[in-house]
Amino acid sequence: MLTDWSEFFVAAAGASAALAGLIIVAISVSVDEMIAIAGMTSRAASAVSLLVLVAVVSLAGLIPHQPPALFGVVTAAAGVLALVIGVTSLVRLLRSGTGTGAALVKGLGGVVPAACVVGGGVAVAAGIEAGLAWLAAGVLLAFAVSVLDAWVVLVEIRR
Repeated sequence: MLTDWSEFFVAAAGASAALAGLIIVAISVSVDEMIAIAGMTSRAASAVSLLVLVAVVSLAGLIPHQPPALFGVVTAAAGVLALVIGVTSLVRLLRSGTGTGAALVKGLGGVVPAACVVGGGVAVAAGIEAGLAWLAAGVLLAFAVSVLDAWVVLVEIRR
């Protein structure tokens, strides 16, 4: 089941590590500006957690001779951790006073990809091969959200 996904996992692991490094550098350069903006630190934390999630899932998927059920459990557990960070960020954004609609959109960016990974991991653990498609969706969404958040941290907070 997992061997067909090895190239996807290799590409995702490398890309997530590079993007996580970019966001961490952007955070360190812009830390004063980030702290001054309500909800920005939790949004950045959510972006980093999504990329770490992608790295963990991808690297776990590359472990040779691993039973798919074990991969599913590891993936779901890592997804739950990222989901907790995403929900925490969503709550902080909603409490930041930036407007409920905007805060909801920004906050859901950290929740939806992690939820896809959790659901996919549970499905794979249960032997449902279609769970890998949910994992792929979560990975792709995590990249999209993280790139957007990296742009905000690098450029938009300086405007």
